[in-house]
Parts: sequence; C-alpha cells; structure tokens
Amino acid sequence: MTLPPPEPSGAPIARLAFRPFFLLASLFGVLSLMVWLAFWHGGLLLRPHGGSMWWHQHEMLFGFGAAVVVGFLLTAAQNWTGQRSLQGWLLLGLVGVWLAARLLLAFPMGLPAGLLMVIDLAFLPLAALALGQMVLAVRQWRNLVFVPILLLLAVANLAMHIGVMRGQWLLIREGGYLAVLLIAALMVMLGGRVIPFFTSRKLGRQRPADWPMLERLSLWSIYAVVLVQLAILLSIELPPGLLGWAMLVAAGANGVRLARWEGWRTLHEPLLWGLHFSYAFIVVGLVMWALAHTGVFRVELAVHALAIGGIGSMMLAMMARVALGHTGREIRTLPGIGIGLMLMFAGALLRSPVLAMFPQITHWTYSVSILFWCIAFLIFLFHYTVPLLTTRVDGKDG
Repeated sequence: MTLPPPEPSGAPIARLAFRPFFLLASLFGVLSLMVWLAFWHGGLLLRPHGGSMWWHQHEMLFGFGAAVVVGFLLTAAQNWTGQRSLQGWLLLGLVGVWLAARLLLAFPMGLPAGLLMVIDLAFLPLAALALGQMVLAVRQWRNLVFVPILLLLAVANLAMHIGVMRGQWLLIREGGYLAVLLIAALMVMLGGRVIPFFTSRKLGRQRPADWPMLERLSLWSIYAVVLVQLAILLSIELPPGLLGWAMLVAAGANGVRLARWEGWRTLHEPLLWGLHFSYAFIVVGLVMWALAHTGVFRVELAVHALAIGGIGSMMLAMMARVALGHTGREIRTLPGIGIGLMLMFAGALLRSPVLAMFPQITHWTYSVSILFWCIAFLIFLFHYTVPLLTTRVDGKDG
C-alpha cells in the first residue's frame, strides 16, 4: 500500500538519505584525496589509523563509496516499495555513525583498534537493516538482493580492519578487492535498471527489448566474480585462473549488454553519456584485471579503472541526476557537469590504461588524476550543495 504524500517537516537535510550522504560523500572524497595528494608529495597532514596507505584505500571504499551507495539505496527503496524511508533523527543517527567513523579513523587519538573497528563496522549493517525492513514489508524479493550485498561489504570492511590489526597485508588487499568488486556489481545491477530507461526516456525512443539470457548472464557472471573473490578472501582453494576467466565472461556479457543500449545516441547529453561511459569502464576494468593475472601489469591498475572510471564516474552521474529529480528540479545537465565527467574519465585513463602502457610517468599521473577527481566533485558541490540543504522547489516532502 502506497502511503499518502506527507507534509514536509523537519530540516530538509534529514528528509531523505540522498541529501546528507551525497553531500558528505562528495565533500569527504575531495578532502581525503587532497590529503592523499599531500602525502604523495611528501606532506604528512594526518597520522590516521592503519597508516596513510591503508586509510586511503579504506576510506575511498567505506567512506566515500559506502555513503553514496547507502544514500542511493535508501532513497530508491522508498520509490520501489512505497514505504517511508529512513528520515529525521533516525537518518541523522545513521549519518552520525558514518561521520564518527570517518573522524576517528583520521584522528584515532590513541583509541583501541577494536573500538575503531566496531564503530566503523556498524554503518553498513544498520543501513542493511533499514533497507531490509522496507523491502520485507511489501515482500519485494527482487530488491532484497541489495541487503546481502551491503552485508558482504561489511565483511570486506571487517577483513581490512583485521588485516591492519594483525599486520596481514594479504587480508587487507583481498578485502579491498572484494569491496571494489561488490560496488562494481552494484553498478552493474543498478545501471542495468536505469541506464536504458533514462536513455530511452530522454531520446523519446522505445527501450530495446531485453534478451533474458543476456540479462541473466550479465548479472550472474558478475555475481560469480564476487563469489570467487569472497572465496579467495576466505582462503578457499580454487582452480588457478578461475577469477580471470569469470571476469572475462562478465566483461563480455556486460559489453554486449551496454552496446544494446545505444549509447552513441547520447553524446549530446552528458548525464546520459556519463552513465554509458562509466559502464564501459566496468568492462575495461574487468578485462584489465583478468590480464593482470597473467603478469602483464599490476592488478592495482585494473582496480583504479573500476574505481575511478566505473564506480566514481557512475556515482557522479547518478548523483547529479537523482539530486535534481528528488529536489523537484528539472532534470538537465548543469554547467560544468559534463566537464567534470570528462575529467573523471581522463583521470581514469591516465591512472589505468595509460599508466599500464607508460609506467615511467607514474608520479605526475597520480597527481593529475587526483586533481581531476577533486575538480569534478567540486563542480558537483558548487551546483548541488544548496539544493541538498533546502526544501524541494515543488513544496513536496523528500
């Protein structure tokens, strides 16, 4: 049963999850990468828990990435289920858990590592609980899949914390890899729902009919990649090369899936081509990751193809669109957003395929890709900070 539209009440920032999480995630992504840039150039601005290398990896995944994911899912679930999403003090409480973890990991103040871990780990299970309640209330089993994904992200987070506490570098690495692949899988799932819909709606064309076999292969192959990586994290012995072959199957299926969405028709609209190009980078990242297992180049380069070109760019494009629609504004590309997306893709190219071909340009490539990310999200903050902090222009709640 769909609830009647409520009267707007309370501070706008606490009315739907996309508001605080999109705003704070974007701001945190810029600040944390500026700290990383300073570290890379010899300036030590922080003495974070786990050291600067661990902190950078962890916080881009579980600080920036997890906040955007939770903000999107808790907002979308209200549309999916017709149930009231987390709002008011409960929403602000969840935001407070996320924010406390960010502050304490950056400034640990001598607190026990176990306490820091507990505070940080609480965020994703609490978000999964809120999401699960909404989905189960209407028995919408299709969307229940997002709950175990959030919980598996918490498992990856746990692995990174245990790894740093025990000095087990492999556990940190495999936990981080699992987190990247889980978020990439989320992008595949959500992208498959919204990219062809947004494209056909904007172009005034009928959406291409799904090929059921291709849709199943696209999703189940990326699920297989995640499960193989989970098995690797748990030290389960697997046939050599299994992860690489699973990635190639997922890349092939999703490449064909993407081609059917007619992305070449969207080059006049940055909010659309941004989504198509970001999905393409997921394919590129999976192919590069499979090749990295043959020793051609480091896996870390493939990880950044996924993290910047696939995940970060799709998050930027999705936030730019969702924040307009859910604040009652016309959905259009605001000035500079297209430039921001181009900078994200340029940064991904420099940090991944270009660096794989020309490894001697490492130092300046790192710096430029960081600056490109920061400029892109500063453009987003310039346009969206006020809308995210103020009431909808149509007077509705949300």
